[in-house]
Formats: sequence, structure tokens, C-alpha cells
Amino acid sequence: MAPNSAIGGGNAGAEMRRPQINAIRRNGGRMSDPIIAPVLKDLMLFLATAGVVAPIFARLRVGSTLGFLAAGVILGPHGLGALAPSAPWIAAFTITRPAEFEQFAQLGVAFLLFHLGLGLSWERLRLMRKLVFGLGLAQLIIASLFLGGALRLLVPDAPSALMAGAALALSSTAMVTPALSRRHRLHAPAGRAAFGVLLFQDLAVAPLLAVATLFATGRHGVEVGALYALAPGVLAVGALILAGRWLLRPLMKLVARAKSQDLFMAATFLVIIGAGAASALAGLSMALGAFVAGVLLAETEYRHEVEVMIEPFTALLLGLFFLSVGLGLDLSALWVQPTLVAGLTVGLLSLKALANLVACRLFGLAPATSLEAALALCGGGEFAFVVLRHSSDSAILSTSILQPLFVAVSLSMAFTPGLVAFGGWAGRKSVALKLAAEPSAEPAETVKPGLVMIVGMGRVGRMIAEILDARGFAWAAVDRDPRVVGAERRQDRPIYFGDGSRIELLDRLGLADARALVVTMDAPEGVEAVVGVARHQHPDLVIVARARDARHAARLYGLGATSAVPETFEASLHLSESLLRDLGEPAEAVDAFIRDRRRAYRASIGGGAGDGT
Repeated sequence: MAPNSAIGGGNAGAEMRRPQINAIRRNGGRMSDPIIAPVLKDLMLFLATAGVVAPIFARLRVGSTLGFLAAGVILGPHGLGALAPSAPWIAAFTITRPAEFEQFAQLGVAFLLFHLGLGLSWERLRLMRKLVFGLGLAQLIIASLFLGGALRLLVPDAPSALMAGAALALSSTAMVTPALSRRHRLHAPAGRAAFGVLLFQDLAVAPLLAVATLFATGRHGVEVGALYALAPGVLAVGALILAGRWLLRPLMKLVARAKSQDLFMAATFLVIIGAGAASALAGLSMALGAFVAGVLLAETEYRHEVEVMIEPFTALLLGLFFLSVGLGLDLSALWVQPTLVAGLTVGLLSLKALANLVACRLFGLAPATSLEAALALCGGGEFAFVVLRHSSDSAILSTSILQPLFVAVSLSMAFTPGLVAFGGWAGRKSVALKLAAEPSAEPAETVKPGLVMIVGMGRVGRMIAEILDARGFAWAAVDRDPRVVGAERRQDRPIYFGDGSRIELLDRLGLADARALVVTMDAPEGVEAVVGVARHQHPDLVIVARARDARHAARLYGLGATSAVPETFEASLHLSESLLRDLGEPAEAVDAFIRDRRRAYRASIGGGAGDGT
């Protein structure tokens, strides 16, 4: 064979390349791929939505969720896509491959459930057990019965109606929580009740998806054959739990020892997608496997680092999910079936508000508190789309009823910020008319002192922790060394793996409510990074930092440290104090001398006179 033929450079190779060359010439010398080009265009439209449209909706205080939904409707086949046949240029501004978006959108749901699983610590659930497992369960049951009973007029069988009612009973964590927080109502009695219900609803999503699979396998009923068909899924979840118990912590510890942020992120993605894929292969939803993985990781020392790391990806992928939901929304139902859509929306808001009110009153909440919580939770939620779509894929619900339900849930979510505001006003008005709030059956919340945050758990950090324990102060620590973290965790100490210079991680650990931050790292640059970000985010926080020497202490004071303790100077003072005492100097005179020297030294390096102690 000739050399040219061997490398494709002969006549045969030229003939094979001729169609590509002609295609390049027709495109003005540019490479063109019939598959890659539409994908890139759709990706650019999604990123434009995330970077422009969603922030505008967030600025208007209606939530970026509605921004992604609206963008999906506009860019989808039922929006601008419907005009493309008559005006071909519009196709450049439409998403032409919604099916591919739906596949990636499942990752958004999986990441969201994984994120929710990470936040479900047993201690948190124990403290809120009455609101979560009592009020939350009652709300879901009562709302499901109310809504399912009403939907029985539209859905041919009772199990399908009840399944749809349970989906509509879920509220939007992404809409309600920020709305309550903006109005400083999240820690009020109504806010705590609403948060407890939302937390239970988040826990209930995975079982609801499993029940939907059970109904579908049993053909709209729970049959013995359906239970057998679901057995592989139950076994898969059990295997995931066992594998997570035995393998998850060693895997994360192995990756953490490499001290590579990229490898740690890759391992986290492996856990999420791997658990989701195992669940999907067993016939369950990908989101259920991701949720189980999140709950298992929540019990490890890597929880907060993972939570901070995946949060941006979760928000972006969740936006992709809502965009895909918008792509499937056909708002023509608003004018084709206006009575049905209006009836579903009004019925959803009114029946759900009534069910929420009944549940709150059954648990002894005050009328004003019950009214505010009921109105805050009466809108639909993001997980309603997940459960309804899963029910549709499982042939539980027909497309004819699914589209009006999607539109009704979207409209109810749009009303959520206004309903939160109205609920707060109505609750305050009710209290004002009675001149006093009615007593609530909720237990009085004990005000606990803020904890002390320790960054760096070496010899200095451990000594400080022991002193805090001896004096009765609560504390939490973070360290980058997995061996140190593992050793302390084996002694049941509150320490977590992570980079203390990341303010997101410190805030997850409770820095906003902390009494003080102590930075004991031995790397000067690391200490400066922690002090800088903490002072910028929390101007009034007490920050005590370990300094290498006087020059380093001066830089820390410049960054905003309350106190910077130079190692060399403090060691000299302690040596001098011991020497003077051994030489027979009076103890009071030695203490006064050392105190004066410490005060003068602090003043000389920019720390202020202080009290010298």
C-alpha cells in the first residue's frame, strides 16, 4: 500500500473528504455539525435564561423559579416555537430539543433531593419532631384527601385521584422559605410551623415516587404482584444504605487526603449520579437514590463541605428542570379551557388553605398563626411537577388532565409571595383586633447561647476546645485534615471536614449566630483568608486569631481581627513570668508587669490598648 493511502492522503481519501470540503465552502469556510449546532444553541438559550431572565424575576421578588418556568414557556414549542413555521428566523430563539433537556433535568431533581438529604440531621428532626412528623403528616394526609376527593370528578379512578391530590398537597420550599425570610417571619411561630411542614413534605417526596411506581405496577391498584415487582427496588435501596454505611466515609476520606478540590467534587458527583443510576436500574426514580445518598452523607464529617460544593450546581440544574417543565407547558389551556384551569387554580388554593388551617388548629396553633401558615403553604410546589410527571410516565394520569394541572400549579406558585404577605398581614390584624395573641400549644423555645467556631483543630485548637468544654461553652470546629477530623469524630466531637476560608461553609456551620470565631491554623495565609472573609461578612463578630509574629498580628488587625495573639511574643511572656516568679518577685507585681507589657505590645502593632488580659 502506498504511503499516501496509509494516511488517507491519496485519491480515495480526497474523495471521502470532498463532501466535507463542499459543506465547509457552503457555510463560508466554517465547520458545521448538524447535531452539535442545535445543542449549543439550546445551551446558550438556557444560560441566557440563567444569567438574565431568572435574576430579573428574582429582583422583582417573585423568585427565579418562575423566571425559568416563563422562559421555558416562551422558548418552547408552545411559545415561539409555534411561530417558527411561518417565520423561520424565530427558530434561532427557540429550544428545538426539549427531550434532551428533560433527560438532563432529571439530574436537577436528583441534586435537589440529595441536597435536601444532606440537611436532614437527626438532631434537627428530633428538635422539630412535633411540627415535622406531627403537623407535617397531618397536613399531607388532610390536603391529599381534600384535593383527591375534588379531583375524583376529573380522574376516572380513586388511586389516581389520590396520587394527584398528594402531589398537589406539596408546597414550594423554593418559594415559601425566601418569602418568609424577607419578611422576617421564618422564626415566628407561623414560620416555624410552615418550615416544619415543608421539611416533612421534602421527606415525603421519595416515598410518594415509590408509591406512584407501586400504583403503576399494580395498574391503578395495590396488588400482590405489584409488591413483588417492587421488591428489586426495595432491595436496591437496602443495598445502597448498606454500601453507604460501609463504603461512603472511607471513599470520601480517601479523596480528602489527596487535598484536591477537583477530585473531591468528582467523588461527590460519583456518589450522587451513581446512587441515582442504581436506583433507576432497580425500577425506582433516580431522585430516590440521590436522596438516600444525601441522608447517608449527612451523618459524616464531610456533610457541610459537600453541601457548599454542590449548591451552585444544584441551583443551575434545578433551573434546568423548571425550564424543561416550562417547555412542556401548553398555556393555550388558559383560553381553550379557561373554566377548567381557573377552577383547578382556585380549588387548589382554597381547598389546600382549608386543609392547612384544619391541620394547624388540630395541633393547637393559635388562630392567627394557623391562618398565616395556611396561606403561606396553600400554593403548589416544585415537587408537584416531579410527582405528577412521574405519575404520567407511569400511566397513572392522562395527558389531558396533566396539562391543566401543570398550569394550575404554576399559577398558584406565582401567587405564593403575595399569599405570604397577605397571611402575615391577616395574622397581625387578627391579633390586633383581639389586643393580644392567643396562647399557642407550642412549647416555649429555649434561647441558647451562640456557639464558638474553631477553624483549625491542631494542638492549639484542641486545647481551646477543652477549655470551652470545661467552661460550658458550645463549639463547632472545621479542619482540612481528614485524619484529624476522623480522630475527633471518633470521640463524638462536633468537627467537620472543609476549607475554613470559604464563608459559605462557615455560615452552614452557624457562623451568623456564633458568639466568636477562633482561627488557630498554623499557615499565616490561611489565617488571613479566614479573618478577612469572616469580618467582611459579619462586621460585629468577635474574631480571635493565632499570629505567627508581630508583623503577622499587625496584618490580622488590619483585616479586622478583634484579637491577634503572636506565638513568639506570648511564649516570651510566659517564660518571663515563670522566671520572675522563680526569682522571688511578688505574684501581684509580676501579673501587673506582664499585663502592662501585653497592653503596650498590642498597642504598638495596631491592636489597641484593650484590657491587657
